[in-house]
Amino acid sequence: MFLAAAAAALPATGAYAADRDKKFFESVEGNWAGPGEIVAGKYKGTKFNCTFAGKTPGNKPGMVLDGSCRVGVFTQKMTASIEHKAGRYQGTFLDGAEGKGLDIISGNVVESGQKVVLAINRKQLNGIMQARLAGDNTMNVTISVRVEKQLVPVIGVSLKRLDTTAVGSID
Repeated sequence: MFLAAAAAALPATGAYAADRDKKFFESVEGNWAGPGEIVAGKYKGTKFNCTFAGKTPGNKPGMVLDGSCRVGVFTQKMTASIEHKAGRYQGTFLDGAEGKGLDIISGNVVESGQKVVLAINRKQLNGIMQARLAGDNTMNVTISVRVEKQLVPVIGVSLKRLDTTAVGSID
């Protein structure tokens, strides 16, 4: 799959990888808000604002983001759930590919534990969702889709932490 190279950019194994992954996901806990924009496709130029609450799913590495995004007077519920199961990251964005969303089919925490790269899929649509921590209080999320042999960024969101302190820290 095309994500193999991106998701395995900095492979790690064993306890170090589990520890690094856990620290990343714990650092995403809390409340986040910020603007986003559709940067390609039919709705290019559409701007929106999102708010999310992030938490970790029990003792397993992963995260649950629950919230909404608003465009003008319209609000759309947004959720993402990622959990380490059966040796890989799996989950859903919105209600998954069986509904109107996307399936998260694999992923890795990379860049010394500051970014997660997740493979997303819906029928013939393949792509990646990246969440990168740019410090304790800023998270940038990019969704890119595969067009022929290239990944094309489609959506970008820049979130700021609303809590006063970061839950976890990145070394």
